[in-house]
Amino acid sequence: MEIVMENKYVNEDRYYKAKKRVDEIKGFYGNLISYVAVNSFLIVLNLTTSPEYLWFLWPLLCWGVGVFIHGMVTFRFMPFLGKDWQDNKIKEFMEKEKQNDQKRNWQ
Repeated sequence: MEIVMENKYVNEDRYYKAKKRVDEIKGFYGNLISYVAVNSFLIVLNLTTSPEYLWFLWPLLCWGVGVFIHGMVTFRFMPFLGKDWQDNKIKEFMEKEKQNDQKRNWQ
């Protein structure tokens, strides 16, 4: 009975993690579709009303940087603060805490 309950919780945990991941990816694609649609409209609007000044480049660039960063986070491509870095930092802090506990026990 205990093994069945444990498997149920493990599967439930996996389900929620997978659902969260799918929601993250869905959110990114929603952002990307909005980016393309809105900026397409802004380009047409800019070129028809005032083609001498290309102001559409500002929202295209700024929002583009945001979409790029959102994509990097969503698809877990963060070379500086990625999963490996996070795991290594957690291990480092746990090791320091263990050493501090050992020092306290000796005193």
